[in-house]
Amino acid sequence: MKKARSRLLRLYTSERVLHFRRKLTEWGRRLSGRRHKVMVFLELDDPYSYLLGHYLADFVTAFDIQIDICLTEAVAGGVRPEPELHAEYALMDCRRLARELGLPFLDKGRSPAVEHRRALLDMLASRESEPAPVYLREVVDTLTAYWRGDAETVARRAEGARAGGGDGMIERNQRLLEKLGHYNVAMLHYGGEWYWGIDRLHYLVERLDALGLRRAPTPELKAIRQAMQLDLPVQPPAAAKSLPPLEFFYSFRSPYSYLAISRMFAIADAFGVELKIRPVLPMVMRGLPVPKAKLRYILLDASREARRLGIDFGNAVDPLGKGIERLLATLRYAASQKRERECLLAGGRAVWAKGIDVASDVGLRKVTARAGLFWPDVCAALEDDSWRRDAENNRADMMASGSWGVPTLRIGDWVCWGQDRDWLVARHLEKLCETEEGILV
Repeated sequence: MKKARSRLLRLYTSERVLHFRRKLTEWGRRLSGRRHKVMVFLELDDPYSYLLGHYLADFVTAFDIQIDICLTEAVAGGVRPEPELHAEYALMDCRRLARELGLPFLDKGRSPAVEHRRALLDMLASRESEPAPVYLREVVDTLTAYWRGDAETVARRAEGARAGGGDGMIERNQRLLEKLGHYNVAMLHYGGEWYWGIDRLHYLVERLDALGLRRAPTPELKAIRQAMQLDLPVQPPAAAKSLPPLEFFYSFRSPYSYLAISRMFAIADAFGVELKIRPVLPMVMRGLPVPKAKLRYILLDASREARRLGIDFGNAVDPLGKGIERLLATLRYAASQKRERECLLAGGRAVWAKGIDVASDVGLRKVTARAGLFWPDVCAALEDDSWRRDAENNRADMMASGSWGVPTLRIGDWVCWGQDRDWLVARHLEKLCETEEGILV
């Protein structure tokens, strides 16, 4: 059964299969005579939707496409574990992104003008039938006023809105979002594939470019990728010697943790700081549901990120349960032998790239051999379950810091989430070195 699932996963994430699906989609579009259409799902209360909205006018101008704007909400039912933490983190993350990208964010107030939320949605629902460019501008202007905390402009836009239309619009678009196979907002959908926010917009730009749809340059879109480049110092700054460690809350079952681990070691090495690994149990083993739609998107998204980063990915065997437990016990032993890095890298590759079943002795022995560990000692370490206490303490510490899942990165009291925030980690370390803020004395 595991081998069959592994083969299916390899096909599902295969680049060759991806190109075949795209060809079929394009043939179908041509036969039907449809225009190239991008659907954008935005939520008024979602700061990532605001950031994406800022770039949509430039995006539409640049490409010969039809764009449909769908105002909705993220689907309920476990897709956002710890929703309160998620909402607080999203605000913090978007403030950082806006600052790095030079975008205004809550610059006229401390919070969105939430008292006008329902009236704004009713107003936008009443204008859905307007031509797409007009409706796009209306939605973007509303998001901008809302997320700049511009209560006066928001009140003026909401004035006279006919009550009742907003709820129906939200429900209708949420059903469409689910029908198309997703659950989140700040999402773009084109030709059967999904792209999240400004972080994945460049993939859609590349795809449309490959189809020959460009009609104008996109300096603003290009600036996003330039701002998010990971730049590392040639040699460790002297001030970094007294910095706190870079803590990495990690799960062997998380593909994003696997994609991030080698870069986190590279960042730690470049700055000369300690990378402190804080392993936690996967969400499913902590009683948190992961819907199938979310799993499908994560796997496809991780596979394209792996291709971008040049990381081997896709030949995977799910380690859930016994495999995770054995890896965590082995990792704890490896740390005592100063082979933690080797164990992390070997374990991640085994699970996500080599198709090795770490729940078996044969599979785990391959991992420990590559990590330079003595198998009889590993067998003895597997009897020690003190890793459970460590994993629970790490989980509690991660939650207390304001994050709910992996990969979470922490430096002192500064926290960020996601493998694609490596550039922010490096930028924060640079700032600490320049200002000596947060330096331990």
